[in-house]
Amino acid sequence: MIVILPILILLLIGATYLFLVMPRPSAGPDLDPILCDYAHRGLFDNVELPENSMGAFARAVDRGVGIELDLHLTRDGRVVVFHDATLERMCGKKVPISALTWDQLKKERLLDTDYGIPLFEDVLKLVRGRVPLLIELKGESGDDELCWKVAPMLDAYDGEFCIESFNPLLLRWFVRHRPDMARGQLVTNLVKEGREGSKIVNFALTHMLLNVLSRPDFIACDGKYQKGLGFWVCRKLFRTPFFLWTVRKKELLEYNRRRGDHSIFEGFDI
Repeated sequence: MIVILPILILLLIGATYLFLVMPRPSAGPDLDPILCDYAHRGLFDNVELPENSMGAFARAVDRGVGIELDLHLTRDGRVVVFHDATLERMCGKKVPISALTWDQLKKERLLDTDYGIPLFEDVLKLVRGRVPLLIELKGESGDDELCWKVAPMLDAYDGEFCIESFNPLLLRWFVRHRPDMARGQLVTNLVKEGREGSKIVNFALTHMLLNVLSRPDFIACDGKYQKGLGFWVCRKLFRTPFFLWTVRKKELLEYNRRRGDHSIFEGFDI
């Protein structure tokens, strides 16, 4: 009994760990149409074509390349395509995007070009299903208003897409309300990156222990941090598809392809 008890404890710990990190346990949507390489925020150059602009998206569509993009809510509940939480980097103003209405926001220009911040609905009209979309939902709280706004747009969209987020609570909304939509857990090492907030939550997210909430169909992983037990378990044991970001060399994209992974890339065309 003295020998058996430690073994049982170890087995229980192992089973609990696998339960926490495992992806969707049942059959989900067909992932083949969305398993490809994606242009990070469109095919942009941040000179003539800013990131997450209609021009960068149009160029990706013309090249037949999948598009990764980011979604935020405005103060009046409009869904816009923009990466950062504030306008500082792209528009030169230290103001949160969530503090502005759409009427205020549509006057802003991206990097002093003619391009403004697009509405998500306009991007969907531009793409029209011609390339797949990898859609990141922004948000660090349990507020799921963005999910309620985005889901009906995707219900009406005739094209291939998948959603992803760092926030498992947002993905949990889709587990409950849109289980037929492919979803992915974004992962980086929040501990090493020095993210503010709860150390326990940062540790859990870093090691994918909150996959129990999101039950992802794929993992979108920061390429700097694709090692560790959780990554091995998902990749080798559960055969979870992986997207790696951000790939800035074509040689690395080709390497990822050879080993069966997919890239979210920028800085070159394919």
